Amino acid sequence: VCSSDLVFEQTRTQVDLRDPVKLKDFVVDGKLELSLKNYVELVMANNTDIQVTFLSLEVPRNNITSAYGVWDPVAIASFSSTRATSPAINPSQSENASLGSTSKSLYQPFSLTYSQALDTGTSYQVGFGGAKDSFNNSYSSYNPSITSSMSFAVTQNLIRNRGRYVNRIPLMTAQSTYKRAGFNLRASLLNWVNTAENAYWRVVSARENVRVQQIARDTSKSNLDFVQKQLDLGAVSPLDIYNPQGQLAASDLALSQAKFALQQAEDVLRHQIGIDLDPDLRRIPIELTEPVDVSTIGMDLDPERQVQTALSNNPNVKAAMQALDIDDLGIQSAHNGLLPNLNFTASYAGAGQGGIYTSSGAALLGGGPTIVVPGGLTDALSQMFGLNNPTYMGSLNLTLPIRSRTASMNLANALVAKKTDAYNLRNQEQNTRLNVLTAVSTVNGAIESLRLAKIQEDLQHKNYDAEVEKYTLGTDTNQNVVIALQNWVVAQSAVVTAQVNVRTSILNLYTQTGELLDERGIVVK
Repeated sequence: VCSSDLVFEQTRTQVDLRDPVKLKDFVVDGKLELSLKNYVELVMANNTDIQVTFLSLEVPRNNITSAYGVWDPVAIASFSSTRATSPAINPSQSENASLGSTSKSLYQPFSLTYSQALDTGTSYQVGFGGAKDSFNNSYSSYNPSITSSMSFAVTQNLIRNRGRYVNRIPLMTAQSTYKRAGFNLRASLLNWVNTAENAYWRVVSARENVRVQQIARDTSKSNLDFVQKQLDLGAVSPLDIYNPQGQLAASDLALSQAKFALQQAEDVLRHQIGIDLDPDLRRIPIELTEPVDVSTIGMDLDPERQVQTALSNNPNVKAAMQALDIDDLGIQSAHNGLLPNLNFTASYAGAGQGGIYTSSGAALLGGGPTIVVPGGLTDALSQMFGLNNPTYMGSLNLTLPIRSRTASMNLANALVAKKTDAYNLRNQEQNTRLNVLTAVSTVNGAIESLRLAKIQEDLQHKNYDAEVEKYTLGTDTNQNVVIALQNWVVAQSAVVTAQVNVRTSILNLYTQTGELLDERGIVVK
């Protein structure tokens, strides 16, 4: 971004990218401890996709500056110097040795013009000019001849492009486009924050799954140790040892797969906060402190109220509404193009003459000696500013479009564009309503699934304890103990999955209603 309109130095093409920030602020005892709030803070500060999204506002912002360009003043200065030598044209010059056989001249004109257009449809121009013309003979009345001129002209549009509103339509369009880009930015941020937070909960889910599989593995090992003791005492057949051994092997496999899944989820999490860009921290262990369970007591999930919230807050709906404002401006601009072009111009010009005046004609007629009157630039300027040689001009210019197919087509297309955007707005409102209703149903379903999953887990836990007790008393087989253990592990995994689903379904609801950024304390300026 340039601090001045005039640039006299080479533009830098190198782009400097900022290193990730704030990462070391959350390192505790060799671990990166992150609550959900701290994690979102790091995502907003370091996520590359979000940084690119913020840059999308720069072009519409610059277009606003460009729209002001039609009213920028322009100053043009010109100076030239011409020295010429040419053969003598007057025969008397060749007979007079003192005059020589050639003619030499020096011509030095200068001009300065300042012009500007105003947003009222008025434009004006101020000009100043002058020239110095000198010769090597005395046959010119002024030698050197110094002239000056000054002019001032004002042009006002009377029909087309008249008034501030119509002339500011391109600026208002750029401002509306920038506003729509801001809504699109919020929509993109909603999606990026949603994606980042889902990555957080995937790590939590994978971590909890590792914990469940570790419990299952420890329980399988205890069961195998118990059967092994019975085998050593001769209380069971050697054939009974294979079932608990197989269960332990299956538990080891499930635990190993769960650990690799956790590692992959953590790598995605590192990418979201940009820690993979820091060689010193990219492999540091991550500890997420946000509890997986969430209280849903007092949560207002009235579908119609959530729909109205979404229609008021969802940036996609606001962007669609902003498009209609841009269409209105386009229609006004197209209508302006159909009007006749009538403008009035008034101008004033003044001139001055100065230099050394020679009355050479008196000497040639024999009436007396040559008279030389000294003078200079001040004479030319005093005549010009003294309004001694004024020129006034006024004119009306009319351009009447008998038939303009292009302007008619522009107006027709502008009307079609507004109708299309009106349908797009309706479609966006319908989609928003459907997405919110689906999100509300998903939250309610996730809450109910969690409730049932906890009941199922509690029953499977009790069933496993009962099977172990019966097997200890010798009234049941080890096979039933293994089956009960498998069912309990599945029930525990189901609880973890249900807890994460509640979290992600609430996250999706906030995304659809457009409240996610406010809920996470994210302010877009």
